[in-house]
Amino acid sequence: MSASPPFDRARLDALLDRDGLDAVLVTTKHNIQYLLGGYRYFFFANMDAIGVSRYLPVLGYVRERPDDSFYVGAGNENWGTDVWPLWVPNIRNVSWSSVESARTAADALRSRGLDHGTIGVEYAFIPADALDALRAELPGVTFVDALRILEALRAVKSPAELNLVRSASTGIVDAMLATFISVHPGQTKAEIAEHFRLEQTRRGLVYDYCLVAAGPNLNRAPSDEPWTLGSALSLDSGGMLRGYIGDLARMGVTGNPSTLMTELLAEIESVQQAARKPVRSGTPGAEIFTAALDTIASCPHGAEMFFVAHGMGLITHEAPRLTATGPVPYPADHALLPLEAGMVLSIETWVEDGTVGFVKLEDTLIVSETGWEAPGDAGRGWNPAG
Repeated sequence: MSASPPFDRARLDALLDRDGLDAVLVTTKHNIQYLLGGYRYFFFANMDAIGVSRYLPVLGYVRERPDDSFYVGAGNENWGTDVWPLWVPNIRNVSWSSVESARTAADALRSRGLDHGTIGVEYAFIPADALDALRAELPGVTFVDALRILEALRAVKSPAELNLVRSASTGIVDAMLATFISVHPGQTKAEIAEHFRLEQTRRGLVYDYCLVAAGPNLNRAPSDEPWTLGSALSLDSGGMLRGYIGDLARMGVTGNPSTLMTELLAEIESVQQAARKPVRSGTPGAEIFTAALDTIASCPHGAEMFFVAHGMGLITHEAPRLTATGPVPYPADHALLPLEAGMVLSIETWVEDGTVGFVKLEDTLIVSETGWEAPGDAGRGWNPAG
């Protein structure tokens, strides 16, 4: 083996054994990056299309046999793997299509005696033609979904990963505060989002999106709608540093906020702070919702208020999944399980008010043994804007 795998191999072996998998074929860019210690081929970092097919990297990991791991890359991917040495012993940079990637991976499995048994794939992300090719090449194999195994592997972040989350979160809030200072009424929401994009990229982050709400219109898409004097301005953004996401929201206003604005944001802040109190290693994640919803019930504007908490890291909603009733639907598999140190959470509370508009705070929390850490915790009030 070239080097030690940069992830918890014993944890992955245990997860595969628990679900009866002999091996896993990883095809998503974020899971490839995770299992290869940060590697993502630069040439296809922001696109997938190749002629009439697509770029489809494949990392094959055999349970309890890391020396049999292999990687299938693009036909020119030596440009990437030559300058980022990988731990994987066998690298096959030969593929110019999703079917070719699948056939190359099938050949690697066959040569390792895995032409029968149970192999995990990422059903939601593997192209239909690639899965068809795998089934044709390996008729004796049972293919099952490995998405939740890989999600569970990523749930607890390493110190290096947490440093990236910290930097991404701090950079996003810094960019928001700089944007509030620089933009002015009369600019469109699209122009404000573009200004924020530039502030974010100046801080070394990869821009993903910026949801912009201005005044009573609750539609947060960047558009030609102008921001008007005295109205609330909400910025909500996910930005990435080497793939790791910070996801935060802050508020701005020209002049002094109205009494109603002040009341709404103060109530939101009370919910955000209440939701933090249960966060520590060993506490069931559902307690976050109990604390938040109890506080919402006591707020004068609680009927207009919404709350959600979710795991995040290389994607915006990942383990721990704490609720089945949030805006992104999925099962609450981890609601009753204890939080673990190194997990990363997004905690968000918002109001949709017909007079003020969209008012929101969203924070990134890192779970620790004794509590939490909140990188990017500045700018929590009404930030002077314009």
